[in-house]
Amino acid sequence: MMLRRLLPSIALFLSGCAGTLTGYPSLAKRSIENAPMGEAAAAPIPAQADPALQTQVNRLAGQAQAGAAAFDQAYPTAERMVRAAAGSAVSTEAWVAAQTSLSTLESARNDSVSALASLDVLYVERANAIADGKASGGTEQIDTARRTALAMVDSQNDRIDALKSTLAQP
Repeated sequence: MMLRRLLPSIALFLSGCAGTLTGYPSLAKRSIENAPMGEAAAAPIPAQADPALQTQVNRLAGQAQAGAAAFDQAYPTAERMVRAAAGSAVSTEAWVAAQTSLSTLESARNDSVSALASLDVLYVERANAIADGKASGGTEQIDTARRTALAMVDSQNDRIDALKSTLAQP
């Protein structure tokens, strides 16, 4: 009885194995294996200065600086309003005025945040272009501007968080 069940299973298993024999690659020598060994690899393409990329990076760095300047200009007013509202209950006039000044402060830094996002996108696009062989170099200058913008945005975040922590939360 056991043999009756086992025989069809073995036949099915063997028929499945037989079909895979034709799918293996050939073991014949490939043309690349006939190439001479020991030749020097092609030298990498030197990075060319890309003036268009540099212009774009400079524009975004300037945008980040403008956002930082606008933030720094709006910060004293927001800080004064938040200090005046410290200890105030939620929805009081002082608390609402402080929240409004925080919103103004957040919108003042929009250029910095936008520039950082654009630099991130530019970095990824450039890295992809380099990987595809369409461009060479340039990621270092983008990364330098990106790190500067990131430091600005992080500092702004810390300052806003410090102000928000003084206010009562709803």
